[in-house]
Amino acid sequence: MKKLLSLALATTLVFGVTACGSSATEEAAPAADATATEESSEPIVVTMGVVGEYNAQWDTVNELLADDNIVVELVKFTDYAAPNRALADGEIDLNAFQHKAYLANEIAAAGYDIVAICDTLIAPLSIYPNTDQITTMADIEDGNIIAIPSDATNGGRALKLLEENGLIVCDPEKGTMPSKADITEYIVDIEILEAESATLANLLPDCAAAIINGGNAYTAGLDCVNDAIYTENVDPDVNAALPNLLNIIAARAEDADNEVYLKIAAAYNTDEVEATLLEAYKGAFLPAWK
Repeated sequence: MKKLLSLALATTLVFGVTACGSSATEEAAPAADATATEESSEPIVVTMGVVGEYNAQWDTVNELLADDNIVVELVKFTDYAAPNRALADGEIDLNAFQHKAYLANEIAAAGYDIVAICDTLIAPLSIYPNTDQITTMADIEDGNIIAIPSDATNGGRALKLLEENGLIVCDPEKGTMPSKADITEYIVDIEILEAESATLANLLPDCAAAIINGGNAYTAGLDCVNDAIYTENVDPDVNAALPNLLNIIAARAEDADNEVYLKIAAAYNTDEVEATLLEAYKGAFLPAWK
């Protein structure tokens, strides 16, 4: 167990150091001049902050924007804390990595003046087993370790999945996103390990199961259809939290009506991008604007 906690702490420190320095995997380009005219021979380059290697949809978006002479240039970050800070500081023009609940939490914590300009995708959480220990949810027993995301919003979602499966009971007054402190009963005496979302797949060999979102699962080579033993319900009639779990493109509030940015949003919300999401990610991502 000490070895596992050391691994989780070491991984968190790695990401923390990255967040304090240059978090992008490449130098962030200066913020685009979105006031450039379409008549210019030079393309209008808009820098888009993303996290992870699941970006096929942006190739489709760029194909759709070609006639408008607009190019979305991805700036890749390694952790969730960095893209909103970079956007607020003017280092990038837009970002697309978070759902509405995460953005609301970031605004409350850091005071960012950032808004959503369109919905993009839904990335359901799924429970992935260490098949050396369990193969179904019913196999989870006292003493098993379950790894969940450490951020407040996704961690709360993960706890609700454990509650749905009869493992814990959370304080109902805490709504759809409780914290570990809000667990009122352990029906099964599991140990819940919190870790940065991108590290959860690496921790899986030392746990009975890990609760991982679609993007990080895809990056780790996990298949949410064939590998997961339980997946978050994305029916809004069943999952009251769903409206806040829609991923978005975010902009600084002052740029909410920027015509170039709104063209990017419109290009994303198309049948062509829907087809890319469904074909490329095999269920890890679903279109949120439908």
